[in-house]
Amino acid sequence: MPGWLPRAMVMALTLYGCFQLGSWAFYQLIGLLTNILIAFFLALAIEPAVSRMAGYGMRRGLATFLVFLAVLVAGVGFVLLLGSMLAGQIVDMVEEFPKYLDSVINWVNQTFRTELSRVEVQDSLLHSDWLQKYVQNSATGVLDVSTTVLGGLFRLLMIFLFSFYFAADGPRLRRALCSVLPPSRQTEVLRAWEIAVDKTGGYIYSRGLMALISGAAHYILLVVLGVPYAPALAVWVGLVSQFIPTIGTYLAGALPMLIAFTVDPWYALWVLGFVVVYQQFENYVLQPKLTSKTVDIHPAVAFGSVVAGTALMGAVGALIAIPAVATLQAFLGAYVKRYDVTDDPRVHGGHRPRRGEPLMSRFRRAVRAGAEGGSGPRRP
Repeated sequence: MPGWLPRAMVMALTLYGCFQLGSWAFYQLIGLLTNILIAFFLALAIEPAVSRMAGYGMRRGLATFLVFLAVLVAGVGFVLLLGSMLAGQIVDMVEEFPKYLDSVINWVNQTFRTELSRVEVQDSLLHSDWLQKYVQNSATGVLDVSTTVLGGLFRLLMIFLFSFYFAADGPRLRRALCSVLPPSRQTEVLRAWEIAVDKTGGYIYSRGLMALISGAAHYILLVVLGVPYAPALAVWVGLVSQFIPTIGTYLAGALPMLIAFTVDPWYALWVLGFVVVYQQFENYVLQPKLTSKTVDIHPAVAFGSVVAGTALMGAVGALIAIPAVATLQAFLGAYVKRYDVTDDPRVHGGHRPRRGEPLMSRFRRAVRAGAEGGSGPRRP
């Protein structure tokens, strides 16, 4: 046996063991790493506001706390508005349920010539096996729901703590990162950090402005139609339509359509038409002007990044996909060398020039020759 073979076998087994250990540790810490990634992008989003407040002489810790307090107040207010809307709608639906049931039973009796009554339908529903099984499963799943809620609150608290530290100690974190790099690499890292801050902050602020415009437009429509809970529905449409890319507008418009349908079925069609028209206005007029200087990426690239982010990280990936791709695009654009584009018509959407005489010129010449040949004397 060669003398190097045992050492090579030991080294291969060691590397394989380290790989397995690293894979196990990564899968165990995937939740923590995801939370840190979300916190990092959240810190990048509020970095411009914190830096501006710190530029006026305020401490970064206090500035970060005030920004997070404003975000918390806005989030709690949105939840309260939405909760009150849903609670009111549930109460109204429970109160109006007997009328809905009577109308459905009357329609069934008239259409199919049956003799159903509300008492028989209620008794059959209350004593059905599937309802009893559903109640039992719901009772046993209360503990699971409580555990999920507590876990979500703990995760949210962890994300806020990490993002607070990232934003408050941003300069210290950059100094610690640059201290282990040579001077030539330090400039590139700081430039990449600046690009990430600009793109992420610009994405959040441009989306917030579009959410405000969308909410105001839908609020005016809902008030004109007389749909209840117009403020809460407008806030819902504004936030969901902007922070869930591509399909967020249609998902957000489903709830106002449902509420409007309870008032008048035609109002639901009005809401649907307005959502479709506003989506086109936003895509072709509003969004290009607001995002041309912040997150200038092609809609197809944005859609593909959202799909890829969802496939990799779920809802978290869908949220951070666009700022991540915009940061990567800006970083590559800063370092990739570009050249002047040729004047070939194919580059500008034209057709490739044909060699020789153009087709229309040849056609005109053939027509002219035929006309002259037909009018002249014939040869014997």
